[in-house]
Amino acid sequence: RMVRDQVFYAFRSARKNLIQIILLALIAAVLNQFSSVFQNRQIAEISFYAMYLLLLALCLNTFGAVMDWVRDGIENLTSFMGAFCPLYFLAVSIARGSVTASAFYQAVLFLIYLVEMIIGKIVLPSIHIYIMVKVLNFLSEEKYLNRLSELLEIAISWILKTVLALVVGLNIVQGLISPAVDMVKRSTLTRSAEAIPGIGDAIGGVTEVVLGTAVLVKNGIGMTGAIICVSLCLIPIVEIGCIVLMYKLTAALLEPVSNERVIGCIESVSEGGRLLIKVVFTVGLLFLVTIVIVSAVTGNV
Repeated sequence: RMVRDQVFYAFRSARKNLIQIILLALIAAVLNQFSSVFQNRQIAEISFYAMYLLLLALCLNTFGAVMDWVRDGIENLTSFMGAFCPLYFLAVSIARGSVTASAFYQAVLFLIYLVEMIIGKIVLPSIHIYIMVKVLNFLSEEKYLNRLSELLEIAISWILKTVLALVVGLNIVQGLISPAVDMVKRSTLTRSAEAIPGIGDAIGGVTEVVLGTAVLVKNGIGMTGAIICVSLCLIPIVEIGCIVLMYKLTAALLEPVSNERVIGCIESVSEGGRLLIKVVFTVGLLFLVTIVIVSAVTGNV
């Protein structure tokens, strides 16, 4: 039901702009076909530029709405992780130890800051610049900005991959070091308690039951957090995917009758949408991988 509602919401949001874009594309096609009737070629060019600028404004309006969906989705995800982490790492501290919980908690706080700074301040504005360059590239018959748009796309993809590799590597290193320190501390305390005559065995048994219960609680909280994280990412991905599909389909249907530059402008929205899907997927994967690694390295007492 959630996916269906998001699909219909995306369709309703883009329907008006999409109808206007199709009408403008058809009008531009008619002007292109009958441009020979004008004695002055400049009249045909001015008419096409006027239509193209209207088309450009509609495409950027749609892309701006999609960008707002992405910002809202990332903000919801970071807000959830900020509220989820204290509870989850409290359970981790009981199940594994304070060193592991403190190390991963600091890593998640760093991750939230990284997402807000790198994704919010660099990647999303870069995608906005990319889509502007992309649609302006088709304003002229000569593609003067083609290399610049390719460079921006490569840079955005590399930034996302670098952030993902950095976070995964940091979590793996934390997972190798911190649990080992907690294991040594806990093993020393447990053996000292078990060495107490008379009550040592009882203390050891109670400790194992408590720690085992703490691990189960921690795993349950982690699973719930992972499911919510996936759900928060799924909503903007479905919405953006619908926009990408609609604009791809529109470009495919108009290609036989409309101008190549008009088709390129329409298709640019879907290409920008693909980059936004990568951004949302990467941000969700960063938090999901963190939760999974924490659960994996603290799964056994």
